[in-house]
Amino acid sequence: MFIDTAKIFIKSGDGGDGAISFRREKYVPLGGPDGGDGGHGGDVIIEVDPNMTTLLDFTYNRKFKAERGTNGSGAKCYGKSGEDMTIKVPMGTIIRDAESNKIMADLSHADDKYVIAKGGKGGKGNVKFCTPTRQAPDFAEPGMPGEERWIKLELKLLADVGLVGFPNVGKSTLLSVVSKARPKIANYHFTTLKPNLGVVAVPGMNSFVMADIPGIIEGAAEGIGLGLEFLRHIERTRVLIHVVDISGIEDRDPYEDFLKINEELKKYSVKLWDRPMLVAANKADMLEDDSVFEDFKKKVNALGYDKVFKISAATSQGVEDLMKETGRLLSTIPVTEMEISEEEKFVPEEKRFTYTIRKEENTYYVEGSFVDRLLASVNVNDPNELRYFHRVLKNKGVLDDLKEMGIQDGDFVNLNGFEFEFVL
Repeated sequence: MFIDTAKIFIKSGDGGDGAISFRREKYVPLGGPDGGDGGHGGDVIIEVDPNMTTLLDFTYNRKFKAERGTNGSGAKCYGKSGEDMTIKVPMGTIIRDAESNKIMADLSHADDKYVIAKGGKGGKGNVKFCTPTRQAPDFAEPGMPGEERWIKLELKLLADVGLVGFPNVGKSTLLSVVSKARPKIANYHFTTLKPNLGVVAVPGMNSFVMADIPGIIEGAAEGIGLGLEFLRHIERTRVLIHVVDISGIEDRDPYEDFLKINEELKKYSVKLWDRPMLVAANKADMLEDDSVFEDFKKKVNALGYDKVFKISAATSQGVEDLMKETGRLLSTIPVTEMEISEEEKFVPEEKRFTYTIRKEENTYYVEGSFVDRLLASVNVNDPNELRYFHRVLKNKGVLDDLKEMGIQDGDFVNLNGFEFEFVL
C-alpha cells in the first residue's frame, strides 16, 4: 500500500519541577536551601530514513510524545532530562503545520532532520531563589510545558524525470522497459493508483530516477479524479516526458490530449508547466497511417516543443533514443532545492507567557499562561512566597497595567480564583 499523506499529533516533554529542599545534617543546623533544578523535557525530532518509501506507519500510530524531564531533588541534584522522540520519515517528506497549512520543513536529503517541538525547560530549585535578604526560600519553579501541535506530512517523490499523460497511454509500460521497475500493467483506465519509481541506466551517462505518475485527467488541478493527490509528485522533477497515445485505437486525438494535460499542469503550477518537456508519441507499432504522427509532430513543434519521439514501449522502438536525450538534457539542468515562498513558510510564534486583564464591576480578572505559571510556582498562603508573588506582578508590569485601567483602593484582583484586595 502506498500512503503519501498523514496527519499526526506531536508533543515534546514537559520540564521537570524544581525541588524545594533544605540541607539537614546533624552538625549543620542552618544548612540552607539545596533544591536542585528539574530536567529539561525531550525534543520531538523528525529524521529522514532512506529505507522508508511511504507514510504507511502513520496510519496506525498518530500520536508521538517525548519524555518528561525528571523533577529536581535535594542536595542540589538536578533532574534528568527527558529522552528525545525521533520520528522516521521517507526522504522527500514535507512537514506542514496542520492549523495554518504552512510549510515547516522540507526533508529532501538523506541526512536531514528537524526539531519539530522543543522540550520544556526544567524549573529552578529553591536554591536559585536564595538571596541575602531571603535566605530560606520555600518555593521553586515548576517545569515549563512542552510544545504540542498537529502536523501534516506530505511525501513528494524525489525523481529526476516524471512521466505525465492521460491514463492508459503506456507510461507504466515505458517505465518497465527502461528500468527494473515492475508496475502493474493492464488495458484499463487508472491501472496505476500509486506512483512508481525506476532507475534508468544509459550507457556513458549518469543514471537517473524516473517516476510513473498516475494518469492525469481534465480537472486534475481542481482536484478531480486522482489529480491533486499525484500532481505534487512531479513538482521536484527536472524533466517531464509527456506520453501520448498516437495509435488512435481509442478514438482519441493525441494533439487534443497533449493540450489538455499541459493545461492541467499550467493550472497547477506555472513553473511545472514551464519545465523542460520531451514528447513521446507511444504505441507507434499500432499506427496504420504514418501521416498521423507527422501531423502531430508538426503541431507540437509549432508550440515550441522540438523534441518529439516516435516510440513503441511494447516493442522498444525509439525508446533508446528517448532515454539518451533525457540523460543529455538532465546533464544540463542542475539539481535545485524546492522553492518555498515567504507566504508558505511557517513562522513559529515567540514562546512567551502572556496575560490579559478584563474588568467586571469592581473586580479585575488577570488571565493567561503567565498567571498559570506564576500560581504554579508559589504557595500564596505562605507570607514569604506571597511577597515574592507581589514582586513578580510588579516587575512584569501587571500592577502598572491595572493602574492604567483605573483600579482603585478596595477593588479586587482575581487570578485563576485567587483573589486579593488591591492597595495602592
